[in-house]
Order: sequence, then C-alpha cells, then structure tokens
Amino acid sequence: MSEENARVLVVGAGPVGLVAAMSLAAEGIPVSVFESSRELPKDLRASTFHPPTLDMLDRFGVSDRLVEQGLVCPKWQFRDRQEGVVATFDLGLLESATRHPYRLQCEQWKLTEMLRDQIAETGLAEIHYEATAADVTQDADGVSLTVTRGDGSSEIHKGAYLIACDGARSVIRKRLGIEFEGMTIPEIFLSMSTHFDFAAAIPDLAPIAYVTDPEEWAVLLRTPSLWRVLLPTDPAQTEAQIKDPDAMQARLQALCPNPAGYDIAHATAYRVHQRVAKNYVMGRVFLAGDSAHLNNPLGGMGMNGGVHDAVNLVEKLAAVWRGEAGPEVFGRYERQRRQVCIDTVQAQTIRNRKMLAETDPAARAAFHDDMRATVEDPARHRDFVMRSSMIQSLIDLDAVA
Repeated sequence: MSEENARVLVVGAGPVGLVAAMSLAAEGIPVSVFESSRELPKDLRASTFHPPTLDMLDRFGVSDRLVEQGLVCPKWQFRDRQEGVVATFDLGLLESATRHPYRLQCEQWKLTEMLRDQIAETGLAEIHYEATAADVTQDADGVSLTVTRGDGSSEIHKGAYLIACDGARSVIRKRLGIEFEGMTIPEIFLSMSTHFDFAAAIPDLAPIAYVTDPEEWAVLLRTPSLWRVLLPTDPAQTEAQIKDPDAMQARLQALCPNPAGYDIAHATAYRVHQRVAKNYVMGRVFLAGDSAHLNNPLGGMGMNGGVHDAVNLVEKLAAVWRGEAGPEVFGRYERQRRQVCIDTVQAQTIRNRKMLAETDPAARAAFHDDMRATVEDPARHRDFVMRSSMIQSLIDLDAVA
C-alpha cells in the first residue's frame, strides 16, 4: 500500500468505533476516526455490558474502571406483572467461563470517554469531530472517504481500509448499496428514567427485570444513578402524546404506585427495528455495530454485539496488515458475525419480546413453567445464562468456516 493509504479509517466515534480504533492502535496500525458531532455524545443510550464484552475491554484496562463507575448485577429476573418473580437467573454460574460473571449497568458514554483519552495517548490514532461521512469510493489500493465539515467544506481522506460504525442510518452502507433486510416492530418503545427506587417498593426485585404481562409488558433496569423503565406504546400516538407528563406519570403509577409522584429525569420514544445487512464486507469497506445490524433492546445485546464485531474484525485485519493472512479472512468475519447476529442476537431478542407480550394464557403458563424448570436444573440454568450472556455465541464462532 502507498504511504498515503497506510492507515485505517473508522466512521463513527461511538463504543463500536472507538473499540475498533483502540484495537487497531494496539496492533500498531494508524487510524483516523470521523465523528459527525462536535464532541462525544453523552446520552442515556445502551447501559448493559455483558460478561464477554468486559473480558474484551480488559485488554485496554477499562473494565475495572467501568465497574467502579457502574452497578454490578450478578442476577436478573423474569417477572409477571401480577404474580411477581417467575425466575431469577444467577450469573455466578459463569465463573469458570469469564472474568466477569455478572452484567454491568453503566452508561456507554463512560466507556467512550475512557477510550477517547486512551486513543489520544497512543500516538497512532486521531479523532476528527464535526466530520460527517458523505461518500466513499475504493479501488485496488485503498479507500477514499469524503467528509463534510461544520462550515460546509468538504475533505477527502484516504486509507487502506474503512470500518463503518456510523449507526442505523449508515451513510456508508447506503453509498455501497447494501440491503438492510428485516422489519420494523409495530409498537413504539418509551424509555423513562427516574430516581424512584423500585427495589424499595417491589418485593424481591433484581436490578434487571423483564416483566411479562398480556396487556403491557415492562422492563426495569437500574443504573448507578437512576431506574430506567421501558414500556411498549401505541404507534398511533404522536410523540407529544406519548411524552405528555401526565400520561407518563399515569403509566408509571399503574406499574408501581408512588404517592409522592414520579420525577422523570429523562424520556425518549423511539421506533425499534430488527434488521441485518446482507453484506458486512464489500471490498475494503466493513460494517460493524448498528450499521450492520439492529435489534430490539430486550436483552441488552445491541452494543455488546457491535463491540464483538469490532474485536473480531480487527483481529483479522491486523493479520492481513502484517502479511500473516490474505484478504479472504474478511469473508470469515462476515460469515461469523452475521450468523451470530441472525442465530443468536436476532433470535433471542425477538423471542424475548414475544415472551414478554404473550397474551395466550396457556402459552404464558408454559413459558413461566419452563423458566422455573430452567433455574431449578443446574445444567439448564448454566446453559441458559451462557447463551443469554453472549458467551456461547463466541464459542460457536469457531465452527463457522
């Protein structure tokens, strides 16, 4: 490759993009990251870190720091809105499979800020802010990325490869004409954050609880500073109707009465998609994270799967960079990660939604009985948490040629 192209371009400075960038720098590969925002977003998006993701992040020395700033959750639950606890799953059963036998609740912006600071220290990586991807072209020698700046000017940056971590509306995926196959879930998801302590009001509540109900399922997630409540919402309503303070208050009161009233620190309503890109690799350009796949948040697998994409891809890219492998290994990245997405992440999150929203009494009873039987059988219990914690999917990758 030419000296001009002797770096990798990464589009997007979210968790997936910065894990990719830090992984590349750790391999001695120069990298340029392009982020459309003026600074790293500091919002309340993905907050769940699964055990294997924390194992991967150990390499950069950030997992322990995340644990210090987060909330360790060794157990999580399926509950019924009327009956209470159905089954409590113990991640302590994973002690022999991971250094982190728990879920960690910690806002993703804490990870991106840690990685940003480490990237600056490598001397091999740079982050360009207010640099929005507009187009990409490639030839046998490299890729050219056109970005637009905040002042309206355009620049062209060259590299040997490009990793698109630019999210659900990925410009790179669209410019390459890659199909984004799947569906849009009918209901809107409403997420509300409050300081109210649900654990003090609901008996035996775990920090992560999936609550089944034939009329309105719910998810309760505790973070270090807030509880987050996720509810399905009628898509016929406008955003103003969905986020009307009185309407949100009424829904929270119906879930758990609070005479003092709920303080709602943050609320967002959003559409949810189940989609997988038809291709993860096109020449010298790769998709990772939300640019490659979208799923509902029930199970906390979206960001985690994206981080797993980045680590898997950089392992192969580094081998090619050093001349230890040929570009055919990139095809295995696509086969491995796309299969995991379809067989594990998509399947599990779709199943979670179906179980939470099931209306047939017999089917609901059968699901509850199966969950109870699972936790009562040590082998089944461990197998279940191996899969729901995304460890088994990484083991299964070895069988994908």
